[in-house]
Amino acid sequence: MKREDIRAKHAAGVLFDTHVIVNPANTQEWIVLLKKDAGTSFFLVDQQEQVESFADLNSLIEELRLLGIKGAEIHL
Repeated sequence: MKREDIRAKHAAGVLFDTHVIVNPANTQEWIVLLKKDAGTSFFLVDQQEQVESFADLNSLIEELRLLGIKGAEIHL
């Protein structure tokens, strides 16, 4: 799910369970998994529909704040 879609859904009152997990393709990076009701889930993706990965957990947390996400579960 792209950033603008996340912001729009938050504005519409849609809530996600947000999970920060290790990128299975590169265990030195983190990715974001957004879970919605009924088992639907999405990854945070860029404009080219590629899964976004973050080398720094602090910058990822800042990105989540900018998206309006107030809480996330981090899986080590």
